Parts: sequence; structure tokens; C-alpha cells
Amino acid sequence: MRKVAVVINARSGGLLGRERAVEEVAERLAAAGLVPSILHEAEEPDLGRRLDRAVALGMEAVVVGGGDGTIAAAAQRLAGTGIALGILPLGTMNMLAKDLGIPLGLEEAAEALAHGETRAIDVAAVNGHVFLCLSVLGLPTAIGRHRERHRGTGGQLRLMLAALRTMLRYRPMRLRLALDGTVEQPVFLRALAVANNAYAEGLGAFFSRSRLDQGELVLYEAREFGPWWIARMMAAMALGRWRRRPELDERPAREITIHSRRRSLRVMNDGEALLLAPPLRYAIRPGALRVIVPAAIATASHRVATAEA
Repeated sequence: MRKVAVVINARSGGLLGRERAVEEVAERLAAAGLVPSILHEAEEPDLGRRLDRAVALGMEAVVVGGGDGTIAAAAQRLAGTGIALGILPLGTMNMLAKDLGIPLGLEEAAEALAHGETRAIDVAAVNGHVFLCLSVLGLPTAIGRHRERHRGTGGQLRLMLAALRTMLRYRPMRLRLALDGTVEQPVFLRALAVANNAYAEGLGAFFSRSRLDQGELVLYEAREFGPWWIARMMAAMALGRWRRRPELDERPAREITIHSRRRSLRVMNDGEALLLAPPLRYAIRPGALRVIVPAAIATASHRVATAEA
């Protein structure tokens, strides 16, 4: 049976209000045939130190329960070690788990971990801070601050009003971009995102990626980001035609550098806020992280990669 170290972020969105969350996770993992070694929050409250201790145990895999930000924090420590990352999608969005085909239900996710296979995926970073899905600058980060402030309070109306006020008042950023060493003219943007591999286009494909091992960053620029921009883009995504919209520029690169006159830029990596000093240097490490995925997904991904090669 597979022995795994387990770290759970009990503050993740999917665990709010669940008092026996850690015990329930341990029970489900054991029932699936795993031997879990739980690193309890009561013994080490700091999530980062618990992740460090989990890696130091040297087990075959480290299973992490939480949202995309928690998973990225684990990837920061596991990338390049050869230790596999097991994902229990216990967050609010669980974007990476969806891209990897990992079931969102706890029982099903535990079964996938027990009987799955490992797959290598790319790891992206900005100024050394890892993200596995998306890094965002500008207006979305300001809106994200309001989301965290009202999280778990039931203040959805207050959140919507605060987001609308932020959209109306937010001033564009003056940035100078460099893609793969080519420096461009300054631009004024209200929102910018760098994705770890490209987002797919298809009917109803909302923020999903078909490949996580292309070894490619993708820059998305939105100059007129606001309520109507969001409405038009969501409609275009639902119809599978968002890449044709003039409101969005999409460009691939291996390295992206963002210069700014500001002392610091607020960045949101996989939903987690950071304050970083420019220039922001984005890079990608192809295949640096081993992840446990359902066996059928791993087989299908191998077939696609072989066909494209």
C-alpha cells in the first residue's frame, strides 16, 4: 500500500464549517487503501512549515488538501524533488484539479490517489514564487482583496458593490513588457495575466486547459477590463469563440518580464495575493512537478503528447 504524508489546509473554502475535516480526510484515504501520515495543524499551525516537514519525511507522495493557492505552495517545495504531489481539491475553485481530471468529491479523489498514476506537468514562477494555473496583475487583484475580506461572512451584496466601485475607480497601469528578451513600447493596462500553458477554446470551456506540459507561458492583455468587458468575454467563452475577441491579446513565450515605475506590484498567483518589487520575471520549468492523476487521464495525456511529438 502507498504511504503518503498528508497536509490539509483547514481554512480552504471547501472546508469552512466542517469541524471534522482532517479526520474525514484520513478516513477516506485509509478506506481507499492508502496509509496516511497526517501532519496536524494543532502540532504545527504554520502551513508552510507543515509542508516542509511533509517533504522531509521522504515518502513516495505528499497529499495536499486545499485550494489552488495551497496546491501551489506545495508545488513550490516539491518541484524537482521527484516526490509526487497528490491533490485533494478542497478549495473554492479547484482549477488545477479540474484541468487534471481529478474528481472533486472527497471519496472519489481519494480513490483516484490510491489507484492513479503520476504525470509530469510544468511549473511556472514569478520572481521565484510558483503558480500552476494563473498569475494576475491589476484590477482583478484589487477585486480579489475584497473577496478575501468578505469570505465566509455572507456579504455577497457588499462584495459585488465593492467590486463595482473598484472597477470604476481603478487607474490603468503603465507597464513595459519583454517577451523572450524583446522589449516592447510602454502600454497602459487595467488587467494582465500570465498563464502556465494556454487556456482552451471550446463550447462552454471556462478557464480550462487541455495541456499542462507544453512548456509555455501565455500572456493575456486586457486594456479595457471592466463590467462590460467581463460580460462580453464570458459570453464569448460560453460560445467557444473568446480568442477572436478584440478585447484580448494572447501571446506565448518562454520568459516574460514586466517593468513598472511603481515600487511594488500586487500579484495574485492561483488566488493568493503577493506584493512584489518589479521587474516581474516570469519563467517556466517544463515537467518539473510529478502529480498523481486518475489512470485514464494519465494514459490519454501520454497518447496526446506522443501524437504531437
